[in-house]
Amino acid sequence: MLRFGILSTARIARELVMPAIQDAENCVITAVASRDPAKARALADRFSVPHAFGSYEEMLASDVIDAVYIPLPTSQHVEWSLKAAEAGKHVLCEKPISLKADEIDRLIEARDRYKVLICEAFMVTYAPVWLKVRELIADGAIGRLRHVQGAFTYFNRDPGNMRNIPELGGGALPDIGVYPTITTRFSTGREPLRVQAVTERDPEFGTDIYSSVKADFGDFEMSFYIATQLANRQIMVFHGTEGYIEVKSPFNADRWGAEEIELANQKHNVSQIFRFQDSRQYRRQAESFARAAKGEAAEVVTLESSLLNQKFIDAIYRASTHDGWEKV
Repeated sequence: MLRFGILSTARIARELVMPAIQDAENCVITAVASRDPAKARALADRFSVPHAFGSYEEMLASDVIDAVYIPLPTSQHVEWSLKAAEAGKHVLCEKPISLKADEIDRLIEARDRYKVLICEAFMVTYAPVWLKVRELIADGAIGRLRHVQGAFTYFNRDPGNMRNIPELGGGALPDIGVYPTITTRFSTGREPLRVQAVTERDPEFGTDIYSSVKADFGDFEMSFYIATQLANRQIMVFHGTEGYIEVKSPFNADRWGAEEIELANQKHNVSQIFRFQDSRQYRRQAESFARAAKGEAAEVVTLESSLLNQKFIDAIYRASTHDGWEKV
């Protein structure tokens, strides 16, 4: 069993990742750390975790864990991923693992130097929904792919929420823009060549709250929009010469709605509907990470892939400052 330490008591850890790790077959949580010892102990007790630490450093120095899961604010991801690697711990870090592509080079160097696994926690890449989309595209189910269309939006103007605080790495692109990009790259195996973008910032918070993006992948185009101050929506569509694939609940597969893929033909007749009862994408993520950490065969999100995804996001920011194309 790979022994996880949870580095902070963040909501995503409490509600999604910790239950998934405890449910997994090959890993377990043995420690929780918080700068507030009482919070660490309370969360540890909630999940029957034996060890609670009053500092992150103390947990990293202990021998009761093999790996850490990091759900800290985005601006702290690189710092604590590096510290964990230096301590000889494997790292599963929430997305985005970095706010700039060039910072990921430091993580790659640390991974190789300390012989540990460092992965960005893109749970979607472990979901049966996206594995099926990748398979359908590869098998030619929609003919030649010509266009990918997507949207991911929600409404949040809470000034105390980290998503609205620039110093903590807030903004729509770091929070949700990474999902249309990673899923398109994952399911097609292709990388964007150039992008165009329009981005709007909140005048009070200073964070980016809306982006409309067009990306050129060479053989196909992609268009998507994201927003943190629009009504909730999630959709991804892959449109080809022979049909299209519509992913009904592309990102929050176990919470947003039906875990379903619709495959339609040229005449817009739905030929097949693929349904998944419970993707358990966070559990699958933990299990794949644990296998890879132990040297077993497992597909995980590599830092090299994270670097390419962040280059995509960085290019969108650059493109939004001028008209025309920006090279990725």
